[in-house]
Amino acid sequence: MTPPGKPDTAPPPAARPDLTRRDLLRQGGLAAAGAVVLAGGLELVSRRPSGRAAVATAPGQPARVYTGPYDTREPVSALADITGYNNYYEFGLDKSDPARTAGMLKTRPWTVQIGGLVRKPQTVDIDTLQSWFPLEDRLYRMRCVEGWSLVIPWMGFPLAALLRRIEPTSGAKYVRFVSLADPKQMPGVRDPVLEWPYQEGLRLDEAMNPLALLAVGLDGKVLPNQNGAPLRLVVPWKYGFKNIKAITHIELVAERPKTTWSTATPDEYGFYANVNPAVDHPRWSQATERRIGDLGRRATLPFNGYGEQVSGLYTGLDLRRNF
Repeated sequence: MTPPGKPDTAPPPAARPDLTRRDLLRQGGLAAAGAVVLAGGLELVSRRPSGRAAVATAPGQPARVYTGPYDTREPVSALADITGYNNYYEFGLDKSDPARTAGMLKTRPWTVQIGGLVRKPQTVDIDTLQSWFPLEDRLYRMRCVEGWSLVIPWMGFPLAALLRRIEPTSGAKYVRFVSLADPKQMPGVRDPVLEWPYQEGLRLDEAMNPLALLAVGLDGKVLPNQNGAPLRLVVPWKYGFKNIKAITHIELVAERPKTTWSTATPDEYGFYANVNPAVDHPRWSQATERRIGDLGRRATLPFNGYGEQVSGLYTGLDLRRNF
């Protein structure tokens, strides 16, 4: 087991196969995103320009296309690794615990409360929420602060699209996110290893960046519980702990919000959490990473390889001090 805050050094444990719920996902607007029932479960259908070739880049991967402007060209990680090797302490501290225990989480019905410094606050059902926007496939690198990484085929919609819809007021400077914390469904919440519920935050300009995604699916299917169903944040230029799962609240605020890991260990986990190989964790180097499924290690890229898209957000900011 990799305890909280310990760098990754060991190969992943044997993982369960890809988990896809077989219950029908209720879609509030099929014009935005369709749903096709397959033998293996429900597939979400994104809007993609026609004429793109389907590519399978890793053994056992289904042929899906990832050639959009934000997609990495790296091979997709095995779905067994993506769904079987997770940090999700609400379901246990071991990497294999979420795949084993997260099935008890009920993701329908589910509502998301959206408010704070916005002109259109509301509480919305998850299926209505995702029907508001065309769903997009995004193939992103994910780099954990512990020193391991994956390439994950998300499906979701830009966070910026939601923020524009709810119309932040001039006083809004940050976006605060809160996760579900239900000890009846989440056995890890009974353990005070962290302060629950899990909370995260972004500066408003970070949240408006086109890379920031609210994911509802994985490889075209309903997002597995262990990967953050029914709604999770994906900000690929930041360490994985910024990507909050099972979101129940989104709030626009004027002051920098409290975040879980920065509160727990502020000298180790900063608010920004941008992937930076030049700034070591106090207890280990961040210069290299281990891609799950590969042998050896590789160099970690600044901003996880997304510097061209996001480095301008931090012009003039000392990224060593503001880690």
